Amino acid sequence: MRVGIVRECKNQEGRVALTPWAVAELVRTGQDVLVESGAGVAAGFADAMYLQAGARLAADVAMVYAEAQLLVKVKEPQPHEVAMLRSGQLLFCYLHLAADPALAQALAHQGVSALAFETLTDEKGQLPLLVPMSRVAGALSIQLGAQLLCRSAGGKGKLLTGLPGLQPAQVVVLGGGVAGTQAALSAAHLGARVLVFDRKPSVWERLGRLHTGIIALPAEQEPMRQAVEQADLLIGAVLVPGAKAPRVVPKNWVKAMQPGSVIVDIAIDQGGCVETIRPTTHSDPFYVETGVLHSAITNLPGVVPRSATEALSSVLWPYVLELVQNQHWRTLNWCHSALNVDAGRILLPGV
Repeated sequence: MRVGIVRECKNQEGRVALTPWAVAELVRTGQDVLVESGAGVAAGFADAMYLQAGARLAADVAMVYAEAQLLVKVKEPQPHEVAMLRSGQLLFCYLHLAADPALAQALAHQGVSALAFETLTDEKGQLPLLVPMSRVAGALSIQLGAQLLCRSAGGKGKLLTGLPGLQPAQVVVLGGGVAGTQAALSAAHLGARVLVFDRKPSVWERLGRLHTGIIALPAEQEPMRQAVEQADLLIGAVLVPGAKAPRVVPKNWVKAMQPGSVIVDIAIDQGGCVETIRPTTHSDPFYVETGVLHSAITNLPGVVPRSATEALSSVLWPYVLELVQNQHWRTLNWCHSALNVDAGRILLPGV
């Protein structure tokens, strides 16, 4: 099966699906890998590195889409990419179709079989291809929030890092999954006071052991409302795998936050968990509504492409290898959870 890797085209997206070392592993097993010229440059991987790994280089994206049987990407295909997809092709990338039913319909119309990184579930019930990017997004959400709290960005001018004699900033994290946990740890290490709200008792216990600066609480309406209204930085990290994120923060809670407070919603790929949120980009990262700075960059890890690519590729390439080595790939256990669209049919319950 010919594997195609393209250069990502989303706003300031520097990641590439597979590193040259991962490509070398595929080539070693006899696979034909076609890489678009420049696909890895932003992540620090020159074309020469892919050639040395045994890949072939394509002059443009159209050549990859025309020849590849399996397309491996990072982000969902953009409209001009969807138009190049053809019936019978396999697409393997982050899709987030629950928040974008129109894309699901377009993929079905093209007749492709689309497997989503974010719904792929392993034998332990975990999401192995979502975990590395969730960790990166969680860490970056705190960096971004700290920048936006600065007066120069329009924030309230509060330092996120704790210092002697200063009241620490209050960071509220909604959701104690992988992304929320990483955000909470990153903020706590800086010295902030961190409150995490989640529905699961197991999450409260786990977070309570991680850092003395983290307080984990049940996701009950009144305590959540009070915490959100008092937050300097609010992180939205609510995840329902394969479904649109619930809007757990209504507009009146946001309106009650202090002017210059910051919301970073990293659940935006699944639609976001704050009522007032809408997608933003790296080049236009935030907007102000009711005096509160809102940021929801849909490809947040793309700003650290080297680290993000290495983290993703290391867990991705074994799944790619399984696909290309198995003629009856639909029989693979993990494909049942990953397959969102198949030959004209939308299979994802959330869509």
